[in-house]
Amino acid sequence: MATTLAVIETQVRRQLQEASASFWTSAEIIDHEITGIKDLWRDTVDLKQEHYLVINTTDVSLAASTGTLTGVPVGVHKIYLIEPRDISSDSANHGLIFTPLDYNHKTFQMARSMDAVDPSNATIYYAITGQGAPVNAPTIYIAPQVNSAVNISFAYVPVLDTMTSTSVVPIPGEADNAIIYWTIAHALAKDREGGGPHPEWLSMYATEKTHLLQSLGLRQLQELQYVDAVFEEYW
Repeated sequence: MATTLAVIETQVRRQLQEASASFWTSAEIIDHEITGIKDLWRDTVDLKQEHYLVINTTDVSLAASTGTLTGVPVGVHKIYLIEPRDISSDSANHGLIFTPLDYNHKTFQMARSMDAVDPSNATIYYAITGQGAPVNAPTIYIAPQVNSAVNISFAYVPVLDTMTSTSVVPIPGEADNAIIYWTIAHALAKDREGGGPHPEWLSMYATEKTHLLQSLGLRQLQELQYVDAVFEEYW
């Protein structure tokens, strides 16, 4: 069952032998929990097992004769896939492929100079710019432009939502212990000379984090893991 940050706080306070707020406020402890969650989230995302994948089929589009996508969500951390919403064989967008490419690549430069193309059986390059979340939505440039509008299916990994004491821990794989250890290590920094986190609790966190990431590293056991071969699509 999912655990809230308030429940984690209670467990942390048991270890700190402070059942109710005195030396440590609730706000302090929740802040430490959130920083620990963010540390775990970054490495969980890097496993590339799509624990946080969102597929938006309502907001993003590419207008005719326009060089950027519109409706890109604010919370984009990493883009997973851009494709037309309708990819059926009788669609006006059948065969349209979006391919990532550096904005300053010579192919992208050449594509920007082209006339707008029909959005069927075409390759459209895209480049991601801007800070992205949590600062703002990235700007996604495309080239060549298209001569009719395309509705987009936009698959991406978002940043974490704002968290409070009532939020559920957003880390998969039974991460409670890791968050508890991180929180205690950083809470004890308040009572340590120099203000650094407690090394033993931090070491316990590192060990728990390693085990957690190992357990999350493969989401299916049906097939062996493999990678696509170079030029495999031409075989």
